[in-house]
Order: sequence, then structure tokens, then C-alpha cells
Amino acid sequence: MDLSSVEFVTVSNGDIELNVAVLGDGPLILCVHGWPELWYSWRHQMTHFAGLGYKVAAMDVRGYGGSSKPAEVEAYSMREITGDVVAVIDELGGGEAILFGHDWGAPIVWNSARLHPDKVRAVAGLSVPYLPVGTDNPLDLWRERYTSAGKFFYQVYFADRPDEADAELHEDSLASIRKIYYSACGEGVASGFLSEKPVDAKMLDGLVDPDVFPAWASDEDLQVYADAMHAGGWTGPLNRYRAQPIDAQEIGPMPDPNLKQPAIFVGGALDMVRQFVDGLDLYDFAPVACDDFRGTTIVDNAGHWVQQEAPDATNEALEAFVAAL
Repeated sequence: MDLSSVEFVTVSNGDIELNVAVLGDGPLILCVHGWPELWYSWRHQMTHFAGLGYKVAAMDVRGYGGSSKPAEVEAYSMREITGDVVAVIDELGGGEAILFGHDWGAPIVWNSARLHPDKVRAVAGLSVPYLPVGTDNPLDLWRERYTSAGKFFYQVYFADRPDEADAELHEDSLASIRKIYYSACGEGVASGFLSEKPVDAKMLDGLVDPDVFPAWASDEDLQVYADAMHAGGWTGPLNRYRAQPIDAQEIGPMPDPNLKQPAIFVGGALDMVRQFVDGLDLYDFAPVACDDFRGTTIVDNAGHWVQQEAPDATNEALEAFVAAL
């Protein structure tokens, strides 16, 4: 089965319309992408699991691609976006699904499992382990850790200089995609996604646009993302970062944050997420708040875009998880 058989459906959640790519037939696996990506990030998983007898759906998260792009930061809270996930589950899965999520999609599926446990049969997070939302504003924590030390951190830049960030990334969306993707992948991570630069720097300062992009993403693949970001703008995608204080208010005080569903974590060995906090490997926290945790898979030589950089190893881990349910 290949992507030529993908069908696109529109799922409504109130006044939000969600573009969803669907392949195959059977129990539903719903895939949720991160920043700055699309349903297309899951192309390798869609063909693999559709071939195993699943209906695989990959949604454009609100703000991206063919989905609605509300302007307000409040529209991008975790509670709002997990509501979109539930709408897709109800429409395409009869009220239940297995969830895969990557980057921001990982917190989205983790929190979908927490906030809507009857809708989620099992959950796999890629690149970002489950860290329950707390009552502290995470942007303040990053400001304390980075900004107060005179260091740039991309999430603070997105939140505190919104017009500047939106304009910088939109000026040449293809160059932005190439630099961001390269600097966080296994081959390019040493070029500096988290390299030290002054607090008044911009996102793309110092990032490399390679002469030849690594083989895991073709020029055609990269153009798919760039075209979507150019057409839809970067504001909606960046608003997910800006909405984090809302999550702290709405979800942080809720009791019992642990997930009850079967859960796994998959990450690239070279993923920069591991170095967000000096002296800590964030991957170590993957099992802490999952009551039925079934293991971590660390993929050698892969960086942040693990399911695209190493689709075979990622699919092997996900398939073993799903088969054991």
C-alpha cells in the first residue's frame, strides 16, 4: 500500500475543521504531528500500519496545512487541541483509537489519554516523553534557565517576540524548514539547534542550510512542508508554544496525572530534547507517570525527527507495541 491510496476527509470540532489523511481499514491508529510539520510526517507509518490491517489517520493539527487556523493564542491550548483529537477518534474510530504523537504531537496524545481516557486504547509518544502539566508556567521556567543567563531559547523567543518570530520564519519558509529540520536531525544536530547564542538572537541565526540535505528527506518532501507553512503562515503553529501558560492554569491543578493506558516512548539517540536541562536526560522521565509503561526504544544515530529519519526502526518498535495490546 502506498500514499497514492490516501484519502482526505474533513472532521469538524465545533467551528474548527480538521484535514485528516486516511489510509487502510481496520482499528484506528491516529497520528499527531509536531512543529513545524504536517500529516505528511507520518507517511512511513501510514503505509506500514495500513499494510498490517489498520486504518491509519494522520491529522493536520489546527494551525497547520488544510486545518483551520484561528488567530487567538487561546485556541491552541492543550484542552482545545485534545478536543480535536477526540473529534477525529469519534468520526473515524467509533470512539476509540491507538495514538501516536511526535514532538508537540507527543504531549497532545499524552494529554488526550489523560483528559479523555475512554477514547484512547494505548499511546506512543515520540521524541518528547510524558511530563505531566504542572501549575508553573513553563515559559517562566525557560526564562529563568536561559534568559536570565543571557542565553537564547527558541520557546521564549516565540512567546516574547511573536511578531518578530512569525516574520522571520515566514520570510523564506523553505529555508526555515531546511535549517530547522537539519539542525535537529542526527546528521546536523552538532550544527546548533541548542547552540549558545545571545538572548537577543533570532531562531535561524547560526543554523545551517546544508548544500545537500540528508537522504531521509528529499527536496520534494521538504517542499511539501514549506509550501504549507508559506500558505498558512507560522503564527498558528507558534501559538502552541504561547498557549503553555493556559495549560498550566487549566490542567496543572488537576489531580492524578498518571496515564493508565499501555504506553511506550521512542526517541532518537541524538535528539536535542535530551539536553534541554543541563545535567538531566529528559528521556529518563518517560516511565515515571505511566502506570502501564511498556518500554523506551532509543534509535541509534537518529535525531529529533525519528519516525522520518529512521522509519524502519521506529515502525518496528511501534509494531511490537501494538501487536502486544
